[in-house]
Amino acid sequence: MPVMVITGTGTEVGKTVVTAALAATALAAGRSVAVLKAAQTGVRPEEPGDAAEVARLAGAVTTDELARYPEPLAPSTAARRAGRAPVRPHEVAERAAKLATEHDLVLVEGAGGLLVRFDAAGGTLADAAALLAAPVLVVASAGLGTLNVTELTVRELRGRGLDPAGVVIGSWPDGPDLASRCNLLDLPDVTGVPLLGAVPAGAGALAPARFRGSAPHWLAPRLEGSWDAESFRTREAP
Repeated sequence: MPVMVITGTGTEVGKTVVTAALAATALAAGRSVAVLKAAQTGVRPEEPGDAAEVARLAGAVTTDELARYPEPLAPSTAARRAGRAPVRPHEVAERAAKLATEHDLVLVEGAGGLLVRFDAAGGTLADAAALLAAPVLVVASAGLGTLNVTELTVRELRGRGLDPAGVVIGSWPDGPDLASRCNLLDLPDVTGVPLLGAVPAGAGALAPARFRGSAPHWLAPRLEGSWDAESFRTREAP
């Protein structure tokens, strides 16, 4: 099934911009793309959410959103406080599977980290990925502290029998500090999965045409891009 699940190691790590880069790169390769946001929080009904932002940056993708809650909280908490039905993992899997019958690639973007709860029963994005038997791409931050949370995320994926596709750094700074540069070597070492890209900080503020033209250069060939991890490390690592 042509589905990839995108999770972050936490909030504000660049997950939506990475999803947009994946979508833009696949579109440039001639593939049809759908983007499913499992649960959108902290956005009012009339405001564009993460899926809309992916479409703005990437171009002609199909967007879908299972539920939207107004407060910027974990989906389970936001649903409870709003008095609305929660999203359940089987609903995410069913919607993604339907989209996969109509598109070459379906990107399922989670909310925050892998184990953020969708419902009171403890359902998570990891449960949806298991139902889909889909690989999971981990979006991580660049700097100090990322090794621990990224390794924990990959360990959890493996413990559940899921396929961690690799790690993409969601926001690579213009002037990386020592920790960020060392992490280029250490992230693959501690996680045991490849580094598959690095999206420049501020990429989401680029004009859409420039974003689409640049996106393939931020992602590795395994993700249909041209980014070379070894060359990047040689240039950036200490």
